[in-house]
Amino acid sequence: MKTIQIIISPEGKTVLQTHGFQGSECQAASHFLEQALGSTSSETLTSSFYQNASTSQQQNQTHESESG
Repeated sequence: MKTIQIIISPEGKTVLQTHGFQGSECQAASHFLEQALGSTSSETLTSSFYQNASTSQQQNQTHESESG
């Protein structure tokens, strides 16, 4: 199952985590949220990002944004 998790800390830091995406699908799926939340301060890509879309491993990607 493909999901996007949004975590907001008490300090206002926002973290997006995508699960179930392959390759750059995660970036395309979360792009509208990144724009809505503001500038991205960092991005962490896992090994699933670099795998072919035909594999079935889970994709985890974290985008950290400062909101406010």
